[in-house]
Amino acid sequence: MDKHGVARVLEEIAAFLDLRGENVFKVRAFQNAARTVEAFPGDLDAALASGELAATKGIGPATLDVVRECLASGRSGALETLRGEVPPGLVEMLRIAGMGVAKVRTVHEELGIATLAELESAARDGRLAKLPRFGERTAAKVLKGLEFLRRTSVFRLAHHAARQAEQLRETLAALPGVARVEIAGSVRRRCEVIRDVDFAVATPALPQELGERLVRSGAAHSVVATDPAGITLRLADGATADVYCAAPPRYGHALIWATGSAAHLALLVAHAASRGFALDAAGLTENGAIVPCPDEETLFEVLGLASIPPELREGTDEIARAAAGPLPRLLERSDLRGLLHVHTTYSDGTNSVAELAEACRALGYAYLGITDHSEAAAYAGGLSVERVRRQHEEIDAWNSASPGLRVLKGIEADILVDGALDYGPELLDSFDFVIGSVHSRFDLDERTMTERVLRAMADRHLTILGHPTGRLLLTRDPYPLDVHRVIARAAEAGVAIEINGDPQRLDLDWRLCREARDAGVAIAVSTDAHSLAGLANADLGVGTARKGWLEAKDILNTRDAEGFLEHAKARR
Repeated sequence: MDKHGVARVLEEIAAFLDLRGENVFKVRAFQNAARTVEAFPGDLDAALASGELAATKGIGPATLDVVRECLASGRSGALETLRGEVPPGLVEMLRIAGMGVAKVRTVHEELGIATLAELESAARDGRLAKLPRFGERTAAKVLKGLEFLRRTSVFRLAHHAARQAEQLRETLAALPGVARVEIAGSVRRRCEVIRDVDFAVATPALPQELGERLVRSGAAHSVVATDPAGITLRLADGATADVYCAAPPRYGHALIWATGSAAHLALLVAHAASRGFALDAAGLTENGAIVPCPDEETLFEVLGLASIPPELREGTDEIARAAAGPLPRLLERSDLRGLLHVHTTYSDGTNSVAELAEACRALGYAYLGITDHSEAAAYAGGLSVERVRRQHEEIDAWNSASPGLRVLKGIEADILVDGALDYGPELLDSFDFVIGSVHSRFDLDERTMTERVLRAMADRHLTILGHPTGRLLLTRDPYPLDVHRVIARAAEAGVAIEINGDPQRLDLDWRLCREARDAGVAIAVSTDAHSLAGLANADLGVGTARKGWLEAKDILNTRDAEGFLEHAKARR
């Protein structure tokens, strides 16, 4: 069982304990352990053997026993016991927006509901609406949530799929006769959610033979389908993997075809035909003869195209742009001078200011923007005025004693329901910069929510609009918002918009990045890190920026600290 699998076990145990009415501290212990394991930077087996995991903050004796059993046997006896005591369908209900533990207990105890199907039936026939503290509005919300689950259940978050893909890539690379293998498909295109994982393999072996080896090695559960171009595998967790196979002289074509997307390939096929070539799943041909393409660059060159980065292959205007000349140099993580939107132990983070600053300095950044939650976010340990001042004193002390990295005083201020930023002007003046985010009342209609955000952007203290649409991938749709009006107002007011690198957000959506850039909006690529491991979210944010055609010059935190602060000061 990998790190993600262990974390899911701990999360499930926490959910079952919560539904059973266990002590809240016991529930939180498993929730914290799940987050710690998911974010753990090293190898779990090695850390367990060395004692490092036992000494890690967030891991206690009970949760350590679960981790140990999962790694040794791939199962958890504690979880299996809980599944026998609490219907699994109740845990599934917790994934529905608005269905917290109290409401799930109510529908189970009052109506005897134990499955999603039973819940849907009760929402449709009126029984759910009649329960105390439910009503028609909640019933409608439950039906909407169930539809969302159906729509998203076949997808996974990008970082989970990428981790699984890398493990299978390593297995494929070690097989006899495999000369080269690369991850392809939506993982390579840096999509925000992933359905299947895809690979391109250079090998003389037959696809069926390759599939049988993977099943014997335990890397795959079974071979679902096979043809001369590749195999489809079922993995142990039920996910699907498509492996495209080609001899080395045709590998470039296989990698392009395996990477997709379907819309991009359709444009590429049409472009090839316009130049007298035929392109399909079997290869690139001219007058019936195969054109050798050992790498992608060769195929693009033959077709008179500049090389197209995988992130851009979504079937927009990338073929036309590549035919006209070189494409932009897209943002690289090395272009970022500072990391923004980082939470510490002052609010809901797991590391101190000093620990995060040391880590950022070791990673080569020039500055770190600390942004704990403001006071209105009591659920996340939002900072009182006194704690803000204490944190500022600590930051000043760090900056005086520690050369090589500058810590900036920021805050993630809640955008209140009336559009005001949390805290008054005097305290907001004490911050170097302010990220404003909506964290409550997602149920407003589009006009009201839009006006709320627009009013916040009128505040001279607001530097960056945080996770602007509020989506949580595979969990919650964006709240109703006229995002085009928001982008236009941000351009007028000089407010930057965030690409939040948290893998559950990746918000601003890549599809809106070009609109924001073309309007003249500066984009901030942030981490929303709540731990040291969360600093790596910068990579995911950069991936979204690249997918949105953004270059280094479009990104606010590619500027040095003084340049970044000048932007904040200009707003005031």
